[in-house]
Amino acid sequence: MSANPRRVLIVKLSAIGDVLHALPTAVALRQALPEAEIAWAVEGRARELLDGHPAIDRVISLPRRWLKSPGEVLRVRRQLQQLDADVTIDAQGLLKSGVLSWLSGAGMRIGYAAPEAREGSAWFSTHRVSSTAAHVVDRHLELLTPLGISDDTPRFDIPRSEEARRNVDAWWKSLALPDTPAVINPGAGWSSKLWPTERFAAVARQLGRRHGLVSLVVWGGPSEREAAEQIVSASAGEAVLAPPTTLQELAEVARRSRVFLSSDTGPLHLAVAVGTPCVGLFGPVPASRNGPYGPQHTTVEPPAGIRPAWKDRKRDTRSMLAIDVDRVVDAAVRLISRQAAA
Repeated sequence: MSANPRRVLIVKLSAIGDVLHALPTAVALRQALPEAEIAWAVEGRARELLDGHPAIDRVISLPRRWLKSPGEVLRVRRQLQQLDADVTIDAQGLLKSGVLSWLSGAGMRIGYAAPEAREGSAWFSTHRVSSTAAHVVDRHLELLTPLGISDDTPRFDIPRSEEARRNVDAWWKSLALPDTPAVINPGAGWSSKLWPTERFAAVARQLGRRHGLVSLVVWGGPSEREAAEQIVSASAGEAVLAPPTTLQELAEVARRSRVFLSSDTGPLHLAVAVGTPCVGLFGPVPASRNGPYGPQHTTVEPPAGIRPAWKDRKRDTRSMLAIDVDRVVDAAVRLISRQAAA
């Protein structure tokens, strides 16, 4: 394999937070291989994070469940043949990502070794990397070692959308928001990661009354909007409901916030990627694995004895309830104080 591949395909199909965690891999590739064409295969809405990214030349967008449709598999195969990748990097470690890597026809197919490689995905790799890092961002970067690439200062390099800036400007003024509010994101991909809405409302009340900080509550989808409305209603006037936002608009909102509070979900990792100080609430999954990446963030977690076994992480109902309001408020105030000192 050439030390300077011409075309590289990154396979990280979903979800939003997972795609964000893999972005520093693309940035490191671009720095090491400035002349190479870098493509990314992705499913669904996560494509919004990749369009226009300076490290990515081409985005291959796939529908969900494409592997179950022979017609879609053939269409994807044709797209990959047009790319003619020399190297694929499977940062997903699932059957469908392994198949996609193999369909690319690349001579060098890098993926994880077990246990990170699941569902037999390792069989599709020519180079298997045994991960030693704790955090998923660093694990993804380890996939570059067969290419002789390393990066000690990972960057996300999320581009700023002028359209998103204008849209947020318009409704920001209509809501009479301050320049730097706190942002609360109550949603999560798993029910086990949800924190009670009444606790988020209590955080908003304390931040407003004790620290003069308005909270903007963001949401995505009908169920999250309902939760956001409950928080605003119970906040005693200290929280404001955000309108619906695209991912680019949410990134713009995060850039304007003083602190971003959320459980383990895509919007939290988007705020991390644009450099906003974050308070992450981590119950069923440890923050050491996929918490907010970087020293400018902090996390609040339950006592170790309450965290569930890994196999029960999606069914757990105790760990998020073991996170109390005062610890979250204290964590937010510490980050704000750190900013003021800086």
